[in-house]
Amino acid sequence: MTEAYIYDAVRTPRGKGRKDGSLHEVTSLRLSAQVLDALKERNNLEGHAVEDVIWGNVTQVGEQGGCLARSAVLASNLDESIPGLAINRFCASGMEAVNLAANQVKGGAGEAYIAGGVEMMGRVAMGSDGAAIAVDPSLALKTYFVPQGISADIIATEYGFTRDDADALAVESQNRAEAAWKDNRFAKSVITVRDVNGLPILDHDEYMRPGTDMQALGSLKASFKDMGESMPGFDKIALMKYPHLERINHIHHAGNSSGIVDGSAGVLIGSKEFGEKYGLKPRARIRATAKIGTDPTIMLTGPVPVTEKILADHGMAISDIDLFEVNEAFASVVLRFMQAFNVDHDKVNVNGGSIAMGHPLGATGAIIIGTLLDELERSDKEVGLATLCIASGMGAATIIERV
Repeated sequence: MTEAYIYDAVRTPRGKGRKDGSLHEVTSLRLSAQVLDALKERNNLEGHAVEDVIWGNVTQVGEQGGCLARSAVLASNLDESIPGLAINRFCASGMEAVNLAANQVKGGAGEAYIAGGVEMMGRVAMGSDGAAIAVDPSLALKTYFVPQGISADIIATEYGFTRDDADALAVESQNRAEAAWKDNRFAKSVITVRDVNGLPILDHDEYMRPGTDMQALGSLKASFKDMGESMPGFDKIALMKYPHLERINHIHHAGNSSGIVDGSAGVLIGSKEFGEKYGLKPRARIRATAKIGTDPTIMLTGPVPVTEKILADHGMAISDIDLFEVNEAFASVVLRFMQAFNVDHDKVNVNGGSIAMGHPLGATGAIIIGTLLDELERSDKEVGLATLCIASGMGAATIIERV
């Protein structure tokens, strides 16, 4: 089977996903096109250099609707002969785009792809596309549906994580992100977002809150307590599913959950022959990919079983992984991953994560793959695993290996 290699990975800075965010006037189309153009220019791609653009975005409505991938190709400087495929696996959409592209290359369906994603959360509201699992009673009742924040609190309750545990992880995420930016660890991948005149709009992750401490987080109200305890009583639904729990311990709030932001990221993936044709040197091999379905109520535990699956399917052990990127959707997700595998925090999200820098849903999977690659190179490590929890109960993972 043909090997699939990563030749380049870029991302935009993450802007605050609200009206006063720096990227608020930039559409998903324009931001995606800037990422595609950066990959084209950095790698001197010409003509039909890639087989397809596979682009993830979660809220596929309005300006993010239609086939945004194809629209982005046409808005960019890529050749119009390159098609586009828009996909949605919720928070893992950007990763699934990369995994799908890699497996297409491995299977011989084209020599190269650009894959990634985008989400402009400040312009296209999360959930505005609707969701059958939330609004159709026949499915909501069958699956004991609760919102994600309640699911994160169920994980904390089930596995014994306290508010202090979650807040400590959040403080560390902020500290690591600040240190990474000061040390220019993202310089290789982050592109400056520019306006139509070429003037810079944003060149750094603006959601970060340097100096955040336990005292500041301790003053924040638990975000999902009222939702759980008042009508429609999501705590009661959760306890129907998990009767062994006496109550749901609500520990999550805005400071230890992922931030709502705008952003985009892309990865250039190709065969050995593609690299030779364009004079490009591969940076990493995509060694393995995996996805899995999990309990839809607790919903966010997917990183554990999908990691077990990807390791077992490829004859690997957790000790074979040098670095981990586990998306910080909520603090309890990362805490559970480290608990399940007895992995030291020194190997997980070493440059901070979505709690500090934000989680642009459709882009995050591609972002963390690029961040993992940069850190493997910087720290001279060999093998890394990236994984995300996913709405409705799923997990996705990618293992990359430096070459």
